[in-house]
Amino acid sequence: MKKINEIFYSIQGEGYYTGVPAIFIRFSGCNLNCSFCDTNHHSGIMMSDQEILNTVLKFPAKHIVLTGGEPSMQLDDHLLSLLKEQGFYLQIETNGTQTQGFDAVTRWCDWITCSPKENCIRKQMDELKVVYLNQDMSIYDQYNCKYKMLQPCSMKNTEEVIEYIKKNPEWRLSLQTHKYLNIR
Repeated sequence: MKKINEIFYSIQGEGYYTGVPAIFIRFSGCNLNCSFCDTNHHSGIMMSDQEILNTVLKFPAKHIVLTGGEPSMQLDDHLLSLLKEQGFYLQIETNGTQTQGFDAVTRWCDWITCSPKENCIRKQMDELKVVYLNQDMSIYDQYNCKYKMLQPCSMKNTEEVIEYIKKNPEWRLSLQTHKYLNIR
């Protein structure tokens, strides 16, 4: 059984896959307490892997975003293999701090988006996504990734982020377009 905050269908609003229709499986629970987080990690309902699969099969998209909270705290081979058997493309959004679920995520997920926090153990990812808070950006040099995405914090420091990216062109701008568009 997994504790699920919500499952819904929308478009990916941030990062590399912005604009792609996706089914979001938002897991409850997180091992961190980030001040800028916009998710209530305590609410949710318990669902079996089959109930999760039955729910996502109701939507036409084949792209699933596993998000949270911290989804790797609950992910395992059984659920991920069920989803892959149905032809889903699996993208995870993780903070990279958990050993639990690490192997299953590496084995089954097609795209790993990591927003590293303190004690991040994941060093390899497809997409590095950083919320910019005027921090020392050299700490992110240790990660091996295809794309580096820099995101304003709650849409409040967009100009600052744009100026940083113009000076550091290895980064790309990631806006939370779902917030601009007022969609989930």
